[in-house]
Amino acid sequence: MSRAISKDGPVRALGAMSGTSLDGVDAAVLVTDGHDILRFGQTAYRAYTTAERRVIAAGFGKWQGPEVQAAAEVVEAAHIALLTDMTDIDLIGFHGQTLAHAPRTRGTLQVGDGAALADRLGVPVVWDFRTADVELGGEGAPLAPFFHHACARFAGIDGPVAFLNLGGVGNLTWVDPAMPRPQDEGALLAFDTGPANAPLNDLMQSRLGQAFDEGGKLAASGQVEQGALELFLAEPYFARIPPKSLDRNDFAEMVALVGELSDADAAATLTAMCAAAVAEAMQHCPSLPSRVLVTGGGRNNPVLMQMLAVSLDCSVGPVEDTGLDGDMLEAQAFGYLAVRVARGLPTSCPGTTGVRAAVGGGTVSVPSRGEG
Repeated sequence: MSRAISKDGPVRALGAMSGTSLDGVDAAVLVTDGHDILRFGQTAYRAYTTAERRVIAAGFGKWQGPEVQAAAEVVEAAHIALLTDMTDIDLIGFHGQTLAHAPRTRGTLQVGDGAALADRLGVPVVWDFRTADVELGGEGAPLAPFFHHACARFAGIDGPVAFLNLGGVGNLTWVDPAMPRPQDEGALLAFDTGPANAPLNDLMQSRLGQAFDEGGKLAASGQVEQGALELFLAEPYFARIPPKSLDRNDFAEMVALVGELSDADAAATLTAMCAAAVAEAMQHCPSLPSRVLVTGGGRNNPVLMQMLAVSLDCSVGPVEDTGLDGDMLEAQAFGYLAVRVARGLPTSCPGTTGVRAAVGGGTVSVPSRGEG
């Protein structure tokens, strides 16, 4: 590597994440040895423009073709624009943008060329985190659980706890921080709960030209259509034993279920679907966690948070309650995972993705022209 990553000791890693909710690119620095979080550093954010969102969204569900190439170009350019100003970095973890995810059939596709980023930024880049897991029979998602284990230990939590990420798709990580290593049996259980913000965001964009339901205001003014909610919960996905994962558009019919409802009632119903999916997911946890710590954009929706509080049998609060940053947790996770990949450590295991054995995913690309 152009900047040597030693086999031990702290590494200043920069993680970058572009999620399925299509709000923008998150970037965050942390210092870690690949086991423990030593400290957190600078964070940054770049929103996608409406035009950029449209280009990326046109690639959703596609595996190749001009739409995929156009989406990749937008994703790479947005990352380069944001990451260029972040200095004194040893290693970058670049997730890219997921366009298609079908681990049981076609695999998983995240666009964005990590080698191109390494050349432009002059820093080694770890990318393509999911492919190795899928090739070994795993779901390829979620990948943040190993980082969640480190976060629980960093925060001094001593009993089982759950991290709930509500981005475009929801995912839950049950953590026992008493287990010393994330790959140890019984340390983690993780899986996608169901759709989260994506259907509601799509509804807001198509009906009102808004990116999301800010503050849950529209949902708060509507009524939940119970018939649609019951049809949603009848989906076979909820009965499947985890680990399990979803593509952003796997529940596209949710919008159809609320198609005849008013804007407010549709928003309320889609929000209730997200909360109900989480309540179903909690039944799969090995034991009831002491609390659920919510990350991602969904924690900023008071209507959704109230629905969760009513439907879950433990306390619910934003991850900030433990001193962590819910906006940047996913980006920080890929910085952490990048260090693990560089040091040959696993990044997923049977309890997180269903992979046959603990595996370290990721490709390491070094700058072809040296440091920038």
